[in-house]
Amino acid sequence: MDNHTASAAARGETRLSDIIYEKIVGMISDGRFPVNERLPSEQNLASLFGASRPVVREALERLRNDELIVSQKGSGSYVRQQPDSSVLQQVPVGSLADVQRFFEFRAGLEASAAELAARNWQAADRARIEQAIAALEQCLERNDLGAEEDFALHEAIAKASHNQFHITVRIWFKPHFAIGQSVTRSLSLKRTPQHVREVQNEHTAIVEAIFARREQAAHDAMKDHILKARARMFQGVGS
Repeated sequence: MDNHTASAAARGETRLSDIIYEKIVGMISDGRFPVNERLPSEQNLASLFGASRPVVREALERLRNDELIVSQKGSGSYVRQQPDSSVLQQVPVGSLADVQRFFEFRAGLEASAAELAARNWQAADRARIEQAIAALEQCLERNDLGAEEDFALHEAIAKASHNQFHITVRIWFKPHFAIGQSVTRSLSLKRTPQHVREVQNEHTAIVEAIFARREQAAHDAMKDHILKARARMFQGVGS
């Protein structure tokens, strides 16, 4: 076990499986584990990281869930896609797995907020949402990051739910929201204009469903957007 892995695990700062997960992501990202190539066996990975096989198995299961690797019965695990190296540069060390888990949390939370917003929005909410999505559109035209504008749109939708808990959660977890949205927005700037437009189209679909008071459609559009944002973290720039 290397010094960083050992010290972090000893202090209980993060789960050992999360550290190994992040290290494997890094090794896929920098090409040490190439796309379409087989990963070392569980036993070899356990030896490499100085960990037990169950811990390695947990890390591999998360990599499968994130569609970075795929298992072939009787053959082992193969690298499916190579994430952009900047992903690991933009999140705190040892926290990548938690960033992914937070996207899972957001999917349910923000889908509920969008559904309630479709039911409860008032004129002031509509004006706030329209202003936010217009600002995001301007960022897209200028090829700006737009992380703050992205946050503002999602916040405006939470306020339109008229449920104080949706608003409070965003305040409590603002740093977590900010990390995820900053990473996905910065990665979007490296991709094709068509890809960036697709992300904005997701926002438009959410807003249109809210304004039409189509509660289920707003719920589904927001959940789809968040889960796609989560997947985009691990897509290569050329994807």
